[in-house]
Amino acid sequence: MMSSSPSSDGAVPADRPIRRPARRVVSLVPSLTEALASVAPDRIVGATDWCTHPADLACTRVRGTKNPDVAAIVGLAPDVVIANKEENRELDVRRLRAGGVPVWVTDIRTVPGAIASMERLFDGLGWDRPAWLGTARELWCGPPRPTTRRVAVPIWRDPWMVIGADTFTGDLLRRLGWANVFDDAPGRYPHIGVEQIEAAAPDVVLLPDEPYRFTADDGPEAFGATATELISGRLITWYGPSLVEAADLAIS
Repeated sequence: MMSSSPSSDGAVPADRPIRRPARRVVSLVPSLTEALASVAPDRIVGATDWCTHPADLACTRVRGTKNPDVAAIVGLAPDVVIANKEENRELDVRRLRAGGVPVWVTDIRTVPGAIASMERLFDGLGWDRPAWLGTARELWCGPPRPTTRRVAVPIWRDPWMVIGADTFTGDLLRRLGWANVFDDAPGRYPHIGVEQIEAAAPDVVLLPDEPYRFTADDGPEAFGATATELISGRLITWYGPSLVEAADLAIS
């Protein structure tokens, strides 16, 4: 994770202003790739291998979020590269900036924060804000819903890790009315074993299909009497157009 700095969430070095409207963009953040593609897919010239939405996005792939091909990105001559403090490494941001590339770094820990960050991003690129972004603000930026159930959300196994506090997903769960039983655990993604998960007595253990791909055959069998549900990782961990669909989880 990148350390806090004045170059986070939209600010770029003053000597490297972004061309507006930006016409050549590289995105290193899957959620933001989908968000940007909803407005101008033809202006995205590079994205990571993990940028799977939209499925038909035609651009150069620049490896992963943690190991981007810096030389290839510089060679694409982007107007700006989009990164995120949690998704991407500070080292890669420094290397890109050293190569003369402006990098816009987002820092997202809540749903309203994600929406505000994307509003700043579209404005900073000189692009129109998409209609779904306004809808997401209406759906998510009011008071949280009353609590309807207690949940635990593993995001990895061997070792097991769960969603903790001070995370985008943790805030999304709270706003859905789902109390995270590990909201008070130390760390944003604490290592918590199956025994500890069951001892916390959640009503249900939610098993997403990313970052770890839990399936009907990989995950539920680890839990005894505790109920489990498979859930879309994109709906609870991505910020972008999926936020509109994710709001329906509260009534599903």
